[in-house]
Amino acid sequence: MTGDVVNLRQFRKTKARAEKEKAAEQNRLTHGRTKMEKNLTKALNEKAKKDFDQSRLEREPSSPKPDSSE
Repeated sequence: MTGDVVNLRQFRKTKARAEKEKAAEQNRLTHGRTKMEKNLTKALNEKAKKDFDQSRLEREPSSPKPDSSE
C-alpha cells in the first residue's frame, strides 16, 4: 500500500524538460525547412493561385432589376 517516494524538485525538472522538448519539436517542424523546400512551397502556391485566377469566369455587370414592390 505504500507508494513510491518522489522528489518533487526532480519531478518538476523532468516535467519542464519534457515540455521544452515538445515545444522544440514543434518549432523544428514549423521553422526547420530548407531553402529549397521553402522555394518549392512558394512556387506551388503561386501556381495554384495563377491556375485559380485563370479559371475564374468574368461576369458582365448586370443592369439593376426593376423594383416590383412599388
